[in-house]
Amino acid sequence: MLGYGRRVTASTYHHGNLREALVSAGVEVVREHGADALALRDLARRVGVSHNAAYRHFAGRDDLLAEVAGRGAAELMGTMTRRLESVTVDDLVLRARMRLAEVGRSYVEFAVREPGLFRLAVSAIADVEASPPYLMLAEVLDDLVAVGYLAPEARRGAEIACWSGVHGFSCLAIDGTSRLDHDAALEVLLTTIDRSYGATTGQVASPLPGPAA
Repeated sequence: MLGYGRRVTASTYHHGNLREALVSAGVEVVREHGADALALRDLARRVGVSHNAAYRHFAGRDDLLAEVAGRGAAELMGTMTRRLESVTVDDLVLRARMRLAEVGRSYVEFAVREPGLFRLAVSAIADVEASPPYLMLAEVLDDLVAVGYLAPEARRGAEIACWSGVHGFSCLAIDGTSRLDHDAALEVLLTTIDRSYGATTGQVASPLPGPAA
């Protein structure tokens, strides 16, 4: 089994908080080594309790993985929300366009910063269309229609097009299989999406500002 480095002793958590201690340790393991390295027995050893004590809180590895994946998904949503809230321009069309770009930037930002948590969180999504990131993207796309930038007939399926492009880019960025300047290449991708949506209503889009946060 993998050694996980410095052990968290039983004295570092209060009685009744063992579940939280195990989940927090699991998050750190996924950050450092990826989801494949996650094992309940090893986490129990890291926290400083018996594996029987750990199994009183989780039926097995899958239950623990689901909990850690939930933490990763929450961190992803936190990153996306922060970047969306950073868009404060008054022009409604520009604001909607910038918010779509920030959704893409935040998704890639989290993937590059937390590749282990990102992979686990995304792989654990059972219903993409009901997931918080997808719903956030849908809301931003609806805003583009509302301000007249994206034609209603072009709105159908836009989530999948955006998600596929940005998710594929994220995988290229974290797998190290591309020699691209990732920051510049991401802006090309986001600009291409932005211009294609403006074209559906005959608008010649002004250049998008850079990252808002």
